[in-house]
Amino acid sequence: MVTVAVLLLPALGLLLFTMTYLEDRLFGDPDPPRHARRRHLRLLPGGGSGADRRTGAGRAGAGP
Repeated sequence: MVTVAVLLLPALGLLLFTMTYLEDRLFGDPDPPRHARRRHLRLLPGGGSGADRRTGAGRAGAGP
């Protein structure tokens, strides 16, 4: 009887660890959305450094 209990102990420990991990993943706080990262895309003018805005450097197809 003691032998069976000792042999089942690692399996029960692994089961407890797995269930804790899954519970944290399912019911934990969600990560922020991928599109909410800062400075991912700059679609509006004025987001760069002052030198880039004055010279117009880095703007593709900037016309008159």
